[in-house]
Amino acid sequence: MKTRLALLLLLFTTPDPGVAAEFRAGAAVGDITPTKWPVFLVGSFSERPADRAWDPLSARALVLDDGRTRLAIVVVDSCLIPRSLFDEAKQQASEATGIRPDHMLMSATHTHSAPASLDRIVAKSSDEYLTVLKGGIVDAITQANANLEPALLGQGQIDVPEHVHNRRWFMKPRGIVPNPFGETTDQVRMNPPRGGDLLDRPAGLVDPQVSFVSVQAVDGRPIALLANYSLHYVGGVPAGGVSSDYFGEFGKQIKQRIAPDDEADPPFVGIMSNGTSGDINNINFRNPQPAKKPLVQIQYVAADVAEKVWQAYKQTEHHKSITLAMAQRELTLGIRRPTDEQLARAKQFLAEPDENKLPRRAKAYARFTLELAEMAPTENLILQAIRIGDVGIAAIPCEVFAEIGLDIKEHSPLKTSFTIELANGWNRYLPTPRQHRLGGYETWLGTNMLEIHASEKIQEVVLDLLRDVSQGVVKIEADSREE
Repeated sequence: MKTRLALLLLLFTTPDPGVAAEFRAGAAVGDITPTKWPVFLVGSFSERPADRAWDPLSARALVLDDGRTRLAIVVVDSCLIPRSLFDEAKQQASEATGIRPDHMLMSATHTHSAPASLDRIVAKSSDEYLTVLKGGIVDAITQANANLEPALLGQGQIDVPEHVHNRRWFMKPRGIVPNPFGETTDQVRMNPPRGGDLLDRPAGLVDPQVSFVSVQAVDGRPIALLANYSLHYVGGVPAGGVSSDYFGEFGKQIKQRIAPDDEADPPFVGIMSNGTSGDINNINFRNPQPAKKPLVQIQYVAADVAEKVWQAYKQTEHHKSITLAMAQRELTLGIRRPTDEQLARAKQFLAEPDENKLPRRAKAYARFTLELAEMAPTENLILQAIRIGDVGIAAIPCEVFAEIGLDIKEHSPLKTSFTIELANGWNRYLPTPRQHRLGGYETWLGTNMLEIHASEKIQEVVLDLLRDVSQGVVKIEADSREE
């Protein structure tokens, strides 16, 4: 018989008021560009081989230390990364640096032009690339840790609404098409035809805010800037190559503004993390813009966001004696299970040799349905909260709807908060229960895997963690099991 003993410890992570704290920061970039070609890109329903890199893929790391707490934040140019790979990278990085695995936040950017990190229907991962990916993440943390030096912290926000649009729309009559299961029960449509007369209104919100934290050496030399924007990705990448999308281009553009003549060793690192963008993209459906040449839209969006962040950055004051706190908790959630009827239909669709007789993408979702039927009934998710000075960062391993991120910002006990999605794993889309009722791509069985009320349970834990770190208290649960 197994028993579970939960040991709850309260650790005050702010230093003794009588002891001067030394805030330190270090940043570095790890190369995760494929070294062996071809690779297969994830983020599509068709096979997309690549044999070149249009720009480098990177893991960008920021390590912070206040004398009592040391933590690492890593943002990786990947569409999605499973928890198992992140866990392995954390363990290796911990052995190299001494940073606790539960004091590491690792996230994917969600570029749709990166190699698969796990097997999907049309994109298989390769052992060679997984070695490169994991190695680059570990290298970035290890080097950032080695680069730690006394530092100052600044933070700011700027609204950039021009590039974010909700992609889920209520449609006028005849605007809803059958889903992959042959049903017409959806009330909203993801990525509808642009500028069409069947558009009614968006089904959700957007978060236009770019939040950022900046670290400088005590002499004012810029070390790194970590930004957060709720934009799914931009796209417009030519076929046949990998790309970091606008995330990597932002890093390049912000460096050109903050450290244009940077010859420092170590060099400045610009980082863009993905906010709550599960239902957000870069397409203006009501007023569509002319198509641009490949990569041009990526460069345009990155440059515009970087310029606006730069203008806010120039007004930012940097301070010393910064304290840190980080908290982590595992949450067990149920996995959606297909019914017997859904399983039978999936098998019927897979047995049909003529795909023209089936709804669009029917076979893909039939495979997803069978996949869910084989999964364990529950899934354990890592949720985190970080406090850097008076800035709160939440971490959720899903593609989170914008309204969830806005609600976290509104109810966070900290002055400024933002959420990094696709952090520490990948558990697919996270709509609210209301959005589940509306249907659409992000709620379909297979695209979506977690129980209907997952967002409410996740948000409750995240806000609890933010309260803990805002008070300088971290709760650590230690489990012991015996037969």
